[in-house]
Amino acid sequence: MRAHLGDQLVVESPATGGARRDGEIVGLHHEDGTPPYDVHWSDTDEVTLVFPGPDAHIHHLEHGSGGNPAHLGPSTSEARQQVGAVSVSTPPEGASSPSDFGRRVAAERRRQGLTRAETARRARMAPQYLAYLEERPAEPSLASVIRLAAALGTSVAALRGGGIDLPPGQGQALLDPQLRDLSPEECRARLSTHGLGRVAVSTPDGPAVIPVNYTVVDDSIVFRTAPDSAPAAAVGTEVAFEVDHVDEAMSQGWSVLVVGPARVVTEPDAARRLADRVHSKPWAGGEREMWVSIRPTRLTGRRISPPDQ
Repeated sequence: MRAHLGDQLVVESPATGGARRDGEIVGLHHEDGTPPYDVHWSDTDEVTLVFPGPDAHIHHLEHGSGGNPAHLGPSTSEARQQVGAVSVSTPPEGASSPSDFGRRVAAERRRQGLTRAETARRARMAPQYLAYLEERPAEPSLASVIRLAAALGTSVAALRGGGIDLPPGQGQALLDPQLRDLSPEECRARLSTHGLGRVAVSTPDGPAVIPVNYTVVDDSIVFRTAPDSAPAAAVGTEVAFEVDHVDEAMSQGWSVLVVGPARVVTEPDAARRLADRVHSKPWAGGEREMWVSIRPTRLTGRRISPPDQ
């Protein structure tokens, strides 16, 4: 038995006159199209891993008949309507939220600038199935998770959130890595428009490094905090602000360091302008209406990569 993505798997009931099941093959686990398959069932709207038995056959919707015509059931157009699409641009009203796995897949795909179609092609699955995984509380098979991890250049543990409570950088180091300085332009590009960084300040209890959600506005680092919080201690002093990224799968990464004076934004118009331009809110929540701005006087960065890059 061999199938293509989009083919219909039909399972006949062994009982005479019994109901049959049919579904769309949305994931292949072997390049030659042999079982098992990820099948999106038309009767339950679920996707399961299927090892077809002797009572199952393939209806090749676009590649010619795959069995006895008497068993093919609906026409191609009718079959497509019966099986239906796994997902649409937005989940239907009342649909459940995506799983943590789906959110991680979508976030990693967007981070790498990949479309669903390209990611699905790499993972040998239908784009509709990838949409289903990203938008619904799906439970993919281990083989599907492995293929997605390979397609995204990451690990199964990372997609499953297995290392969420562990510090990054525990992977194996590169052989003969290349460490090079980043230009100011490259540093600004990696700072981008917003993200999560760390500000180093002196507090009454000693030095502290605190993560903050930041935004870049007019070349300054700005973040919101509370007047009595540790990050507020940065005001009126010269501080260090650091942003980095580690690619565990490729054992490479970069870091950018900003040094400069920090001040509190007191002008009402300036504060309103910042509120209109920020891209994210503090993850810590709560009342954090004090704006702190860091004007860089020194901007440096380094990158670790393979020797041939």
